[in-house]
Amino acid sequence: MSSPGESSGSLEHGKVYLGLRFLGLVIVCLTLMFADHQKDHLSLVRQALGVVIYPVRALVDLPFKTWNWASSNLETRSAMLAENQRLNSALLNASVRLQQLATLEAENIRLRAILDSSARVRERVLIAEILSVDLNPYRQRFIINRGTNSGVYVGQALLDADGVVGQIVRADPFSAEVVLISDADHSVPVSVIRNGLRTFAVGTGDSKRLRLPYLTNSADIQVDDLLVSSGLGGVFPSGYPVARVLQVVLQPGQFFAEVFAEPVSELDHDREVMLVWTTEDSQEATNLAAEVQ
Repeated sequence: MSSPGESSGSLEHGKVYLGLRFLGLVIVCLTLMFADHQKDHLSLVRQALGVVIYPVRALVDLPFKTWNWASSNLETRSAMLAENQRLNSALLNASVRLQQLATLEAENIRLRAILDSSARVRERVLIAEILSVDLNPYRQRFIINRGTNSGVYVGQALLDADGVVGQIVRADPFSAEVVLISDADHSVPVSVIRNGLRTFAVGTGDSKRLRLPYLTNSADIQVDDLLVSSGLGGVFPSGYPVARVLQVVLQPGQFFAEVFAEPVSELDHDREVMLVWTTEDSQEATNLAAEVQ
């Protein structure tokens, strides 16, 4: 068993030995640094150490590179998503504006047609807008935004850019109800423009179909004949297109033929119509409007 004196000596001896080793290493490092600085003898060693150390450096740098790559991709993706959303919003706004422009263009065409038609009408006219349509499938009627304060009266005729539409059946101060010529309870006195043959066009409840029930098998009526208002009864001004003959079916053994015609007016597409006053009614309607006001 060693004495305390021997342990203390051994410790001091070890410290001296370590100090000498450190000093030797310092001298060797300085010598190598001086030699490399003067003659560049260690370049190959540095290159070899660089090749050996590179994988370690790459492995250490990998988490930072991965983080930067992920952050950059996330930022790019967020920017692309925001740009895509902005472009989609712009496209939607442009599409809505184009739809509005298409609607305005169609409305402009309709109004031009009505104004052109009103210029050809000899009687006094007033343009009215359709407010609502009767949803009852057995009634062909709608409401317009003109009433008695504008001189509208029950029985007054309505036209569109193509021909006869219907007539007023109820008039309020600011609106009026219109029955179309296609209504099953309505009839229009007409004449065949080709030969002047007079008859009545009766509604069928179908906006694309009228019936001429009072023509005999011997009547001079042909497919594609144009029917115009005859003016009989004083409701509809004479000479305005009503319908064109679609079908003529002769019925042997019976007195009357089956004749069907198609209205020339766009009864289920109209947005605006023209109220028409005949010459004799114009002054009366003007006086009535003045009294109401």
